[in-house]
Amino acid sequence: MRRLVVDGVTALLAAGGLTLLVIGGSPAPPPAPPQRPAAAPSAPGTPPAAASRALAASVPVRLQIPVIGVDTTLMSLGLNADGTVEVPPLRAGAPAGWYRNLRTPGEVGPAVILGHVDTAHDGPAVFYRLRELRPGDRATVTRSDGGAVVFVVERVVEVPKNDFPTDEVYGPVDYPALRLVTCGGTFDHTRHEYRGNILVYARLQPSD
Repeated sequence: MRRLVVDGVTALLAAGGLTLLVIGGSPAPPPAPPQRPAAAPSAPGTPPAAASRALAASVPVRLQIPVIGVDTTLMSLGLNADGTVEVPPLRAGAPAGWYRNLRTPGEVGPAVILGHVDTAHDGPAVFYRLRELRPGDRATVTRSDGGAVVFVVERVVEVPKNDFPTDEVYGPVDYPALRLVTCGGTFDHTRHEYRGNILVYARLQPSD
């Protein structure tokens, strides 16, 4: 891994993996805030249907997305000593990781899971097929309390790394949300990194 400073923002770079930004003299907010944000309030007159199904906090331990062959344990990710966001190990068989300074899957608010798309030496990684997800696909997260929560994909987007939608990914929402993040786009062979990110936005499956 290496660091790159662009317009005062420090980026933690891993070849073939993730690029996550932190504050480094820039007024722009970091994509991964160090604290758990409060949930956004519901709009006046809006029934809190989504919030009513919300669960108490429980650490996620497994992620399964059958349609793209994902079945991974989940490691816990925090912040490095320099304030950059931790990422999973860049090696074959590395699991995806849940960013523990936000919500747990099933709570009101965004839960964020990050994984590598591939590695230079070992080929495809845990989120190699993430870009193939489509609205309506489902992802199941097993929690340490023994329960499992199902999220339904709402949209999948590719964004440039230098235009990461921080607020959309990490900002507060008034329903249980899941965000999946990996690298994507074309590969810059000079810098040995992907030029973009693949982002999956999902919502807790409605109750029957």
